[in-house]
Amino acid sequence: MKDYIAANKDRFLAELFDLIRIQSISSKEEHKEDMYKAAEWVRDNLLKKGVDKAEVCDTEGHPVVYGEKIIDPKLPTVVIYGHYDVQPVEPLELWKSKPFEAEIRDGKIYARGADDDKGQMFMHFAAFEYMVKHDKLPCNVKFMIEGEEEIGSPSLGKFLTDNKEKLSGDVILVSDTAMLSPDTPSITTGLRGLSYVEVHVTGPNRDLHSGLYGGAVANPINILCDMISSLIDENGKITVKGFYDDVEDLSEEERSEMARAPFNEAEYKKSIDVKALHGEKGYSTLERTGIRPSLDVNGIWGGHTDKGAKTVLPSEAHAKISMRLVPNQNSDKITQLFKDHFLSIAPDHVKVDVEFLHGGEGYVSPVDTIAYQAASKAYETTYGIKPVPYRSGGSIPIISMFEQILGIKSILMGFGLETDAIHSPNENYPLAQFFKGMETIPYFYQYFTEDIK
Repeated sequence: MKDYIAANKDRFLAELFDLIRIQSISSKEEHKEDMYKAAEWVRDNLLKKGVDKAEVCDTEGHPVVYGEKIIDPKLPTVVIYGHYDVQPVEPLELWKSKPFEAEIRDGKIYARGADDDKGQMFMHFAAFEYMVKHDKLPCNVKFMIEGEEEIGSPSLGKFLTDNKEKLSGDVILVSDTAMLSPDTPSITTGLRGLSYVEVHVTGPNRDLHSGLYGGAVANPINILCDMISSLIDENGKITVKGFYDDVEDLSEEERSEMARAPFNEAEYKKSIDVKALHGEKGYSTLERTGIRPSLDVNGIWGGHTDKGAKTVLPSEAHAKISMRLVPNQNSDKITQLFKDHFLSIAPDHVKVDVEFLHGGEGYVSPVDTIAYQAASKAYETTYGIKPVPYRSGGSIPIISMFEQILGIKSILMGFGLETDAIHSPNENYPLAQFFKGMETIPYFYQYFTEDIK
């Protein structure tokens, strides 16, 4: 595969850059046409890569692309999952190059979607092409590429239910996660779940003059800030009643195994320009993001936010709040617990509403499965070192959905790095990781098929 990558790397990059140019931002209605354009690009590229058939499947939202190559129904089937949608690019002024015109600088691809997930998804397309052309494909392959991952995959559940037979397989292979470092490959064995809500606090029936009414009428922004500040105590624990009821406490043995993962606190702080770290008392930084839940305000607004002064006492205040959950916590239950708690702490002089936006469950992948062992051997073959099992702080709610609806476990073979700035300005993906992913993926097919037969 190394020789094939070397001979075709310019073409692979050109193809990826064509996909990146399509502004497939799933959260913005004005990009609906781009979503179909990206889906059609994925379909056409899969056909060029060697699938027997590929189709754009309509959903209630953005389309899902399905493709397959069945070489023998008796052989195992690997289902590849990826997503062609991307996050918005604002603030544009912070980008050093145009977000949808990929640029290579310092050995990295800079563009929105370079890592998440167009770049990582495309690695599978290239690896598949190689295996087909060189008669090295040892099993059946199905592709399921969606366009709503960045907005919580609201249409995917019905698509899975309606197409259970079409999507049947032995394992779902996903590259939408990161590894610890290029020198320390890792396999993501756990993901946190998610409950994402928007809260609204309303006071007077209109914005008021802050001089004439200030001190006599409750200010919704002040109230909202007080309510939010009470959600986490001085030890970093979330105060929502019942929030921790289903949180599993890992054994000291399991925590010791997690501690094997290399972590340099000084470099970590330097990379995000903070003087000190903060979180739940009694846990390490990796534990706080991997095995413990969290609650964060993702946005807050109300009153006058433009330049200049406007002395108003605002009528409304709003905030978006995400809660990252660990396996065993149920997103619906946590959402209801949060809503009950938030309403209970609201003072009488304001009205409060909690709106659920989206969410999903956490996921844990056992390390003793054939699929995990195949992935581990694949990394070890190309990186020369056994990968570390790693629980990520991120959420991919559809991973648990795959198991619930399709009854298939997933393996998360990510090649991104924490420094890739996904969801942020100047998202990037190192060329070395891009090509190393292509090199590693065929070994997963080889080892998985050998062991499952």
